[in-house]
Parts: sequence; C-alpha cells; structure tokens
Amino acid sequence: MKAFSGTRRKDLHWQRATLAHDAFNGKTVAVVGGTNGIGRALAMALAAKGAQVLVVGRSLRDRGVAGLRFIQADLTRMKDARRVAQELPAESLDILIFTTGIMAGRQRAESTEGIELDLAVSYLNRFVMLGEMALRLGKQRDQPKAKPRVFVWGFPGTDQKGNPDDFNSEKSYSLMAAHSNTVIGNEALVLDAAARYPAVNFYGMNPGLLKSNIRAGTLGQGSLSLKLTEMLVGALFPSVEQYSETILPLLASPDIENHSGAMFNRHGDPIHASHSLSGGTMLQKVLEASQKLSKNALL
Repeated sequence: MKAFSGTRRKDLHWQRATLAHDAFNGKTVAVVGGTNGIGRALAMALAAKGAQVLVVGRSLRDRGVAGLRFIQADLTRMKDARRVAQELPAESLDILIFTTGIMAGRQRAESTEGIELDLAVSYLNRFVMLGEMALRLGKQRDQPKAKPRVFVWGFPGTDQKGNPDDFNSEKSYSLMAAHSNTVIGNEALVLDAAARYPAVNFYGMNPGLLKSNIRAGTLGQGSLSLKLTEMLVGALFPSVEQYSETILPLLASPDIENHSGAMFNRHGDPIHASHSLSGGTMLQKVLEASQKLSKNALL
C-alpha cells in the first residue's frame, strides 16, 4: 500500500540527544539566507555550538558574533547566486543550509532578471548555487568519514501541484499557484540531487507554520493583518528559535547518514516525499523548467 505524502516514515529513526556545547567544533557551515528567520536562528545556534558559520544574505544584524562571517548577496539575482557559489569555500564545507525565502505576494512581482520573485528567492537561486557547488562540496574537509550534508528548507511532502509548464507564472498568476511552483521545485531539487551526487547527502526540511516575518510580502509589512496573523501563529506554533533547538541535533545525527533524499517535518520526524514527484515525468519537467529559467537569467 502506497504511503501518504507527508506521513511518518517507519524505516528511519534517529537518536534525539542533547548536544554538547562544542558539538559543532571544527565544522564549517554555510547558511544561505542566514540573516533572518530560520536561517538566522540556525546560524546563531550553530556558532554557539562551535561551528564556523558563513552567513549569506542581504544585510547582517549580528556583526561581531564569534564564529560568524558574512557574505553579502542579493539572492533575487541568479548572477549573484552564481557569484556567491563561486566565492564560498565549497571544498571545506561540512554542512550547506538553504533557508532563504519569502512568500508570494497577492500580485505578481519579478526580479530584475524577469523571475517571479518568490521562485527566485525561495528556490531558483538554490538551484543555481547547487549546480555550481555540488561536485566540489566537502572535497577538502578535515573529517572525511561522513559525507557533507545539504539541508534544503521548503515544504516537502505536501504534494503541491506545481505547474512546470508555467513555472515562472507568466501565463497566469495566483499566490497559491506561484507558491506551489516554489514548493515543488525545492523538493525536486533534493530528490534529484540525492540521485545525481552520491558523494553528498541531501535532506528536505518542512518547518510547517512558525512565528517569523516570512508572511510580510503577502500580508504587507507592518500591516494589521500581519500583526494579527503573527500573534495567532505565535500563540499556537513555535518561534524560529524554538524550532532551531528541535532541529539542530538532526543536523549532526549519524543516524541519517545513509538516508540521502530523506524529508523531515517540523518535529524532526522523517516523512514521505510527495507522490507527484515519485513517478511520471513531473520531476524531470520541474528540472527542465528550472534549467531554462536559470540559463536565461545568467546570460
């Protein structure tokens, strides 16, 4: 019997242990989108546990924090994404984290390169960066026994119905359709990379609802609807800092070493991938659409 998308996987278990204060000593981590939200919470937590953290984003609020180094980038632009991927020391990275993201707006907006803005920020720059870095990841690490790890934040396992035939939302636009393209893109990225790059481990991360500022683009920065929504979300769901505490042990767990391509929910439980990407041609169509859009943006 076929398992439901997003349901708990019973074949994968990992030991949830309290991390020592120096759990990430000697580790080099890059957090793409580490200046806000989940990325910032993870970057701060990793640095506090001894990691050397390279934070990629538009602006850094945490200058002077031990263990953090900042790389400025406008991740709406694929050319900047490629430049950062070439600048990052991929060969010495132990962990690469992609968390940069926004929510699609009520009206279609696009980057200076003509990419729908949510798709550009929340997915396509990751596709470009991984294409530049994957074959170099971890080649010169001090601890070569375990493979380097790539964690891709999105909403895997939700069986979103993306439309690779209108991946850039140019023929028609709706908030949910654009969001679905971003969601299915990130999950396809994990599944394809797990098969394509066997020397690296890839994982998809679904945080669910968290108290953060990611909904500002949809509801309006400073708007009453945003304030009320965040108040409600904050009362019912974890903050990004609380979520980071839950997930941090997973990043270091040896139990997931031989499970590249696995997906995890906001509790850190392994979940099944989306049915829409497990058969047929959807995954290939998503990758082809991603390649076409990124190629045009990089010309």
